[in-house]
Amino acid sequence: MPEDVATAAPLAERYVLLDLETTGAHPERDRITEIALLRFEGGHLVERWQSLVRPDVPIPPLIERLVGITNAMVADAPPFEALAPELLQRLADAVLVAHNARFDYGFLRQAFRRCGFAFESPVLCTVKLSRALYPQYHKHGLDSLIERHGLSCSARHRAMGDAEVLAQFLDLVQREFPPETLLLAKRKAMQWPSRPPGLADGVLESLPDVPGVYLMYGENDLPLYLGKSKRLRSRVLDHFSQAQHHGTEAEIARQIRRLDWLETAGELEALLLEAELIKRLKPLYNRQLRERGAWAIEPLPEPKPRGPVVGYRSLAGTDPADWLGHTHGLFPERKQAEKALRQIARAHALCPQRLGLEPLRRGPCLAHQMKQCLGACAGKESPEVHDARLRAALAPLPPAPWPYAGPVRLTEHDPERERRMTLIADRWCLLARFDHDPTPEELTAALERPRRFDPDLYRILAHAFATTAPQPLS
Repeated sequence: MPEDVATAAPLAERYVLLDLETTGAHPERDRITEIALLRFEGGHLVERWQSLVRPDVPIPPLIERLVGITNAMVADAPPFEALAPELLQRLADAVLVAHNARFDYGFLRQAFRRCGFAFESPVLCTVKLSRALYPQYHKHGLDSLIERHGLSCSARHRAMGDAEVLAQFLDLVQREFPPETLLLAKRKAMQWPSRPPGLADGVLESLPDVPGVYLMYGENDLPLYLGKSKRLRSRVLDHFSQAQHHGTEAEIARQIRRLDWLETAGELEALLLEAELIKRLKPLYNRQLRERGAWAIEPLPEPKPRGPVVGYRSLAGTDPADWLGHTHGLFPERKQAEKALRQIARAHALCPQRLGLEPLRRGPCLAHQMKQCLGACAGKESPEVHDARLRAALAPLPPAPWPYAGPVRLTEHDPERERRMTLIADRWCLLARFDHDPTPEELTAALERPRRFDPDLYRILAHAFATTAPQPLS
């Protein structure tokens, strides 16, 4: 670390630059694997301390590769409870400074709480400080700061290496900006967005801003609400902004005690996972994607001479290969399908008697008497012409015909996060979803699964296939 950093004028009389490495991103579920701190008093570096920490939970392979701390390295390290008393002394009476500080602060509070210590501290976030001082830049992650300001890092993603970068950054901004500007930026960097009182510290900051599904829990294991987003952290913070604290949002904020999330390869997998979890878990405040009906209007294969020539069919859970001819429309209830058919009859001057919307009787229907029917019931229009107009009017309604010769596959891939999702679908039915490239044996097993139509999955697949062409399976 450069010598001049040790004598830099502080943003506070006493502050501790802290960085943690962890087994993952969730402060309640994951554990600390390394701690490093630099303590400054009166502008001088007075203490430099670091230690590996035995987490007593496995370090995932992805984290091992990213950080460089392996399970073998921490096997003989002291557990956090052995370090807690001396760590509390080193953090005492100082402002805690960290990058995305609420993440580190949340992990520390959870770790101290687990071993019987209460820890509170004023917190300054260098991400927020950078945003306040350099609003012209979009990115404020540690890698961006290193590149933009020419900072040096002895060991990126190791606790002391990253803490030293923060020391250089604070030295830089205190030389570049006048005290009054730093004071205003410091106030912004120490403000935190509104958060539910029952949610543990650091949980919101632990959320990655990547595609995925989030689950909000109350006192039990039944989710209050779950949703999906292309940017998890931004979406969840929106839930708890002051402007949203009314109605359902306010009730969720009052009840929430736990937040979990599942990262996905992209938006498509997030949509599929959201639909699956809502149907399986039935969260209290999710209504839209719960078990919904899928009623359609279906021309009858052998209608009676005078009608009716159409019927109604429930499509949910059925195999599209068994549908009688073409089905039209996806309505949650049968009465909504019938209402839609009435609207179509009026718009196209079709005969309500022939459609089964009115009882058969001798002579013209009431709609014909009111000049709203072209007269299939009065011999003024042949049944063939009437039924052809009916088919044309129904044709634009979903579900669209399956546009492929057989089953297809579509892959969503995020190489940066090493995430992949491959789906197998046939006739708008999802047969399988894999988090890897499926083997021939897995493909064969997927294709042998029964098709079960789901209207929500149909909408997701139809939109996805309209923007990204799937690969046919021979």
